[in-house]
Amino acid sequence: MTEVIVLNGGSSSGKSGIVRCLQAVLPDPWLALGTDTLVDAMPASMQASDAGIEFAPDGEVIVGPEFRTLEAAWTEGVAAMARAGARIIVDEVFLGGAGSQQRWQKALHDLRVLWVGVRCDSVVAAGREVARGDRVIGMAASQADAVHRGVVYDLEVDTTHAESMECARAIAAHVR
Repeated sequence: MTEVIVLNGGSSSGKSGIVRCLQAVLPDPWLALGTDTLVDAMPASMQASDAGIEFAPDGEVIVGPEFRTLEAAWTEGVAAMARAGARIIVDEVFLGGAGSQQRWQKALHDLRVLWVGVRCDSVVAAGREVARGDRVIGMAASQADAVHRGVVYDLEVDTTHAESMECARAIAAHVR
């Protein structure tokens, strides 16, 4: 039985919409946690800090050592919740590509995980980014391909033309 679903995709690729749809179509309750959850839980002083997380004017995301320390603890905490019986959907942005996936693989090593790549054309994602109004312009375009480099998936969906519910149903069909 799948215990964790990890969705990886760039900013504004449609992950959050897919997560909400997955929660609606999957038969059991699933918790939704993601990188935004982690960033929102951090003190404001860690944003725009060399040691924390910085959002450059061009959309680049720079993470420092204090962020990495908290991220490692958070990842282990997510894994512990899954081991305790919670089914979890992780909404993630693998800024480090394969290295980011390896950190999650280490934490989730004894759990059954469905790895899902959420792709979206960079131009479409950039348009969504502007419409959202809550992201640094340029983030979507810079992350669209970079977050997938070297990452291995069980399944990939593309939100360029597919709706969130269509993608969620495709993912749900792979949940055991």
